[in-house]
Amino acid sequence: MGETPGYEEKVFLMEWLHMAFQTAITVMEAVKRIIDRSYLLPAIQREFVWSEEQIERLFDSIMRGYPIGSFLFWKVSRENLKNYQFYEFIKDYHQLKSHNQKATLMGDENITAILDGQQRLTALYIGLKGSYASKVPYMHWDNPQAFPRKKLYLNLLDELGAEEEMLYRFKFLTQEKAQERSKHSYWFPVGKILEFNPDNPFELHKYLLENNLTAEYAGRCLFRLNEVITKNAIISYYLEEGQELDRVLNIFIRVNSGGTQLSYSDLLLSIATAQWENRDAREEITNLVDEINRLGSGFTFDKDFVLKTCLVLCDKDIKFKVDNFNARNMRDIENQWDKIRETILTTVELVAGFGFNYQTLTSHNAIIPICYYLFQGGNARDVLVSPRYAGERETMRKWLHLVLLKQTFGGQSDEVLRIIREVIKNHHVSFPADEIKARLKGTIKALELTDEEIDNLLENQYGKKYTFSVLALLYPSLNYRYSFHQDHIHPRSLCSNRDKLRRAGIPDNEIDFILQNYNKIPNLQLLEGAENISKKDRPFAEWLEKTYPDAVAREQFKERHFLTGLDLSLNNFRSFYENRKKALKNALKQMVL
Repeated sequence: MGETPGYEEKVFLMEWLHMAFQTAITVMEAVKRIIDRSYLLPAIQREFVWSEEQIERLFDSIMRGYPIGSFLFWKVSRENLKNYQFYEFIKDYHQLKSHNQKATLMGDENITAILDGQQRLTALYIGLKGSYASKVPYMHWDNPQAFPRKKLYLNLLDELGAEEEMLYRFKFLTQEKAQERSKHSYWFPVGKILEFNPDNPFELHKYLLENNLTAEYAGRCLFRLNEVITKNAIISYYLEEGQELDRVLNIFIRVNSGGTQLSYSDLLLSIATAQWENRDAREEITNLVDEINRLGSGFTFDKDFVLKTCLVLCDKDIKFKVDNFNARNMRDIENQWDKIRETILTTVELVAGFGFNYQTLTSHNAIIPICYYLFQGGNARDVLVSPRYAGERETMRKWLHLVLLKQTFGGQSDEVLRIIREVIKNHHVSFPADEIKARLKGTIKALELTDEEIDNLLENQYGKKYTFSVLALLYPSLNYRYSFHQDHIHPRSLCSNRDKLRRAGIPDNEIDFILQNYNKIPNLQLLEGAENISKKDRPFAEWLEKTYPDAVAREQFKERHFLTGLDLSLNNFRSFYENRKKALKNALKQMVL
């Protein structure tokens, strides 16, 4: 039993009862209404987020007769069609580039907008009429073959047991994979069930005979699929007929407050879309997110980042709440959108030039102050490319690494963003890194690094999220527009293998020390990609001698990599590790101070 509803919940439940409960419809009827575009999505809906497995489980639940929840629809009057933006359902989902397309309306259509149930209806639509393309593990994102197009199939010969998570074997497969047939495998394309006359069972019998599907289970399975998709009215829904935006938004927020939380940015973006006059906010912001995520080695920015940045740049209250997305604020953002867009693009391009990507930029909000500074100065492109701003770029680079290492923007970051914005507004002739540091001194967001914190930072291991920032602070002169690798000075292939270390003559007590520490920052360096590839797993001292036969060049390399005066033989790994750690610690303290 749930808790007794409070006053607000009671009021809402009473309002809910005023909505008309409609006669349930079949899945086939719902899909037809999506196809003829009488079912559309309001701009307040987020985009489709379900995985293949979630869709497969939904179809299994339907086959088992499980309830799939009620739906909430909104009947939009023809007079109101021009006041709102609507989007079509996704039919062919692609993990990398699927966005709902804007619906073009004539103004005389009968439109029903989906307030609750978009994910389930899209899943049914994809399963019956569309396809799903998700990334194959371990393949590169920019490889077109990493996203094979798959349709939903049902195995008519593989009866699962009651102990299995699913009773019916639904699976998204490529056409080639689905054609593989065996004693226990016949993959029926689920969408084909819509091609049969639901009232003529002879067509199903004929299909079974023509495909030699004589097993009892195959017949039961196919007839059950026909029943639940074309005959059983399982789409139960309420219909809201009120036309007031506030009421619709209130209902939408309430019904989406449980389960997978509705992203506030989706709701706020929908409000912006409704209030921008000359542009489509959703389209502009979604396109910008896609564009900045393609810069450099790739990023994972989202709508939240862009929306919050808009509030910061336009000097609005930073908090994510409906009140801050009022008509006046939205008009200000729309009027300045070209400059906002260009500044965000330039900022991300600058950050990519610092060597960051989706793995190493551990806080998106951390770059908003840089964006605000460039926005205030009005010369963002000059700061990005002009040699006269090289020193300023270095200041921003070092500051960004520091705030990421200090996790300054972790947790609730609105207040620290507000403080930094205020500092920049009063000191925007050059990026005020020192002024920001002074303003935050003594707070929980202070930017000083203690000895203990530096020691902890140097414990970071190869490939971890903060390792790049530590190494990048130690290598300020590298041009990160080239590819640099995190390289093990003493090679990982040797240091991670106890047997190899024994054969190299390393004593057991020293082997334990190597195994515990070889992957940490004191044994790491940033090495240009081609140089790192040439190094491979060769002993470091041997590689260094051969690559830099000139003694002066060799010493310069050692100086750049904090190796001057260190014994580089593996036999003295402990001494090498401890002395290089001291050198790195001193360098970090000096840089931060």
